[in-house]
Amino acid sequence: MTASGPGETAAYLPGSTAARVAGLERRRDRAVAPGGPSRRGEFSARERIERLVDKDSFTETGLFVRARPAGEDARRPYGDGVVTGYGTVDGRPVCVFAQDSTVFGGSMGEAFGEKTVALMDLALKTGCPVVGLNDSGGARIQEGVASLALYAELVRRNVKASGVIPQISVVLGPCAGGAAYSPAITDFTVMVDGASHMFVTGPDVIETVTGERTTAEELGGARTSNTVNGNAHFLAADEEDALDTVRDLLSYLPANNLERPPEYAPGLPPPGADLDEIVPDRLGEAYDMRAILHAVVDDGELLQVQELFAPNIICALARIEGRSVGVVANQPLRAAGVLDIDASEKAARFVRFCDAFGIPLLTFADVPGYLSGVRQEQAGIIRRGAKLLYAYAEATVPKVTVVVRKAYGGGYAVMGSKHLGADVNLAWPTARIAVMGAEGAVGVLHRRELAASDDPEALRARLLSAYERTHGTPYLAAERGYVDAVIAPRETREQICRALRALRGKRAPMPERRHGNIPL
Repeated sequence: MTASGPGETAAYLPGSTAARVAGLERRRDRAVAPGGPSRRGEFSARERIERLVDKDSFTETGLFVRARPAGEDARRPYGDGVVTGYGTVDGRPVCVFAQDSTVFGGSMGEAFGEKTVALMDLALKTGCPVVGLNDSGGARIQEGVASLALYAELVRRNVKASGVIPQISVVLGPCAGGAAYSPAITDFTVMVDGASHMFVTGPDVIETVTGERTTAEELGGARTSNTVNGNAHFLAADEEDALDTVRDLLSYLPANNLERPPEYAPGLPPPGADLDEIVPDRLGEAYDMRAILHAVVDDGELLQVQELFAPNIICALARIEGRSVGVVANQPLRAAGVLDIDASEKAARFVRFCDAFGIPLLTFADVPGYLSGVRQEQAGIIRRGAKLLYAYAEATVPKVTVVVRKAYGGGYAVMGSKHLGADVNLAWPTARIAVMGAEGAVGVLHRRELAASDDPEALRARLLSAYERTHGTPYLAAERGYVDAVIAPRETREQICRALRALRGKRAPMPERRHGNIPL
């Protein structure tokens, strides 16, 4: 009798204990056998799990769960197209599910969904991260509303787990329709270049409904999701790289919101960086903010989140003295580090993640302000830019800010200012903290004088010089206590280390409430 035989559920195994054990082994072999041929270049669901977790650490759950009969289709394979269980990554517990594309195309049926939901419940009870390896054709049409119901049940678990345990989605093939919403709610999504696709409506349906012609890659491929719409956080070269990214990511994260992130032996930045010389003398000249970050964090290592999306702001996980920190920094190489809609939403979500899991925030500011323009205003820069203000103001983890150069207007306020609750604010002597840059300010404040002057250029030069002496420095802010110290750039790491040590026991009680109302 085969694993998919209709009468096997009620089969009775007579005989000795040895015969029963032998029957168990035969049944196990049938349960783990692939349901069909794997697509070229991919690992099977179980092989993917084996490559993710520590060797021999995985324990499978629901091995003998079988698909519900659907209509005339009597096939009832074990597992129902998803492998679930728990193991360890670097010795730390993790729950994992892997969708099996060889069984009903990896589509979600009732038993499939129940297994996944049960695993989510186990992760919540035990307080360990969940990693989902997605490779699914979506809802199982044959099972109708039961499939849809389980998608909703899964999303409810994702929401319940949000901010409680880390949730990581890895898209290793298609992830379409209702299946795409679960990764969207999880904390991080990893996609494989050229292999992963994630969208609500596929190209064929779009062409039928709207007449637009597109491809799966253009619509929701890994590059589109990493660069255009920001649905993904990491772009992997292949499956091995995707799983390596997950392991690397987990090394920065606590198991749950009640534990601290793992601690490692303190590292040192690579030698050779001269921070005193890194900021150009000319204000409009760009430089790479990453050079500063590499020179400050342990071993110069940054795990950038959404590196290819909204590159005018950097969000990254790193370590200072062996402890995890979340880094948010403007990137002057891209659009002068201006804050636009995409950058604000990218950074806001990252800040809120770090706050949820007790990861201190380290902010480096060099920002000309929020991006102006008709398109940004009409697209909602006020509402959507406010998300970053909300996120910083809401965060209760230790917050340390370094103003490197420009900190103008609303950009100064939002990038980890004292006024949003930052604990320690440092500034380099190159910092310029003001409502706006000298050119704009002189043009607004002295418009009439310049128009009436016999030599407007000479007057402009004098006014610019006077403005720079007062507002073009960090000292006015320091006089008011908005900056705790003006430091030499070479002192940055040591000052950050001292601040984070002092803030290790920070307590920040919040008013009792159900939750705030972030401007979504």
